[in-house]
Amino acid sequence: MTLALVSDRNSEGQEEALDRVFFALSDPVRRAILRRLDEGPALVSELAAPFAMSLQAVSRHIQVLVRAGLVAQERTGRIARCNLDAAPLYDAAVWLNHYTHYWQRQFDELTAFVQALPPPKAKRGASKTSTKRKPTLRSTVHGS
Repeated sequence: MTLALVSDRNSEGQEEALDRVFFALSDPVRRAILRRLDEGPALVSELAAPFAMSLQAVSRHIQVLVRAGLVAQERTGRIARCNLDAAPLYDAAVWLNHYTHYWQRQFDELTAFVQALPPPKAKRGASKTSTKRKPTLRSTVHGS
């Protein structure tokens, strides 16, 4: 097998892994599960508790996260403990980081626009050294 063919297959595998990660992150329930697992390991039943869905539905979401490599499960009989594995997020972050120059250009254009705006005008009649006292509630009510 040639080096180019091995490289192409490896690249395809990386693309598929990235697809699985982004698919897993595309659902708010799965993102919430990841946020919870960021606090520490949890049982599937604990992960399911905040959601108005069946334990089976939450288990399907967890399996998507497992296939993406974001969650590792340890089973003891019928009990499944889930742990976060954030390593696949690194590849997703690298992929997204490649496009930051587009966002940076937007920020640069916004900065240039704001700097080109004329300075704000001072309000008429506003004096910073005014010594006039504002009436208090007591002096207004009693006429003092």
